[in-house]
Amino acid sequence: MSARPRETVEAFLNAFKLKDVDAAMSNVADDAKVTVFPLQVRGGGADVVRTLLEDVVTSFPDLLITVKDVIEVGRVVVAEFKIEGTQSADFLGAINQEKHLDLDTAWRFTVEGDHLAGIDAYWCQNQLYRRLAVKRQDHVTIV
Repeated sequence: MSARPRETVEAFLNAFKLKDVDAAMSNVADDAKVTVFPLQVRGGGADVVRTLLEDVVTSFPDLLITVKDVIEVGRVVVAEFKIEGTQSADFLGAINQEKHLDLDTAWRFTVEGDHLAGIDAYWCQNQLYRRLAVKRQDHVTIV
């Protein structure tokens, strides 16, 4: 019996909260379609999600993920959550200045069976740069 779509997303988010990238990724289909709008990544795969999660966990060792809301509509689930922590490594083009980050995000997940088949991540890149004291406002792309 498969888990409800919401349960699959919550398993992903709970693993992310625990900084367990492998456990989070165990919920993502190998052929997942990934879009990270602030980084201008469209049509990426599971490797994009893994890189993003690893970068967050590495750059913010005191990471705190606070889930504000999870909305399930059929096999689509939207999660609104905040990412917080103190920067301890370069992150998405922001040189480490040991600044505190609190970033509001919304991710849209498409669930097939027990796996995330699609992930669309949204946040305000300018908010991220302001929090991390970055003066420039250009974009960074995950390769």
